[in-house]
Amino acid sequence: QVQLAESGGGLVQSGGSLRLSCAASGSIRSIDGVNWYRQVSGKERELVAFINRDGTINYADFAKGRFTISRDDAWKTVFLQMNNLKFEDTAVYYCNAVHINYLTGSLDKYWGPGTQVTVSP
Repeated sequence: QVQLAESGGGLVQSGGSLRLSCAASGSIRSIDGVNWYRQVSGKERELVAFINRDGTINYADFAKGRFTISRDDAWKTVFLQMNNLKFEDTAVYYCNAVHINYLTGSLDKYWGPGTQVTVSP
């Protein structure tokens, strides 16, 4: 089991920056990758960025050039640096850790409670 807790959200003006953190505890060594998602009320959750244990990093188109995902060496914390924030970035941001269960061929997924990011126009 993995427990996740996001922090760093808040209110920021358009053009500003925030750094989100996702703190992991529990079976950290089982984590194969961490994703950041976001969700606006009434809309589907969408992928923002991911980082895998093999070093693969990727971003949604809206995040490229503005957001940076990174982690500490122990995989205890994964960060999402968000620069040049826009009003449309307003959402609840969630981190999601994934473990590949090679025995069953399934993905074990863990979610944090989310952190609110509000960007004023």
